[in-house]
Amino acid sequence: MTDRTARLAMIALSLAGIGVAGYLTTVHYADVAPICATGGGCERGQNSDYAELAGIPVAVLGLIGYVAILVALLVPGEATRLAVAAMALVGAGFSLYLTYLELFVIDAICQWCVASALIVSAIAALAVVRLLRAPPLEPATGR
Repeated sequence: MTDRTARLAMIALSLAGIGVAGYLTTVHYADVAPICATGGGCERGQNSDYAELAGIPVAVLGLIGYVAILVALLVPGEATRLAVAAMALVGAGFSLYLTYLELFVIDAICQWCVASALIVSAIAALAVVRLLRAPPLEPATGR
């Protein structure tokens, strides 16, 4: 997979993530139940004590994260390669924590949350591969 292909795949995944997180943000602020094929798991998660972090809805945090990743992917340079990997790994880690909560604390699975977890995990995997395959930086000559 070329760098360009990985970048384009991550851009597409980021847009999908923005769609999912944007939908969940919209239903949060509209105070309506999300469409859920899993028998109310989405609504249970959305209304749980874990739906916000420091007063900010988790969906909004996801939306901010996906937008930040997308912006970083659109900025050329080596530093953004590391930034995308770092943001995606943090997002994947947070999604892992939220998945734990869904399974063992809230006892409800939200299809939107699972979709977001898969999307951010795919971005993280691609970002790490892209980072590891990057050509090494030339050492500074001090001139």
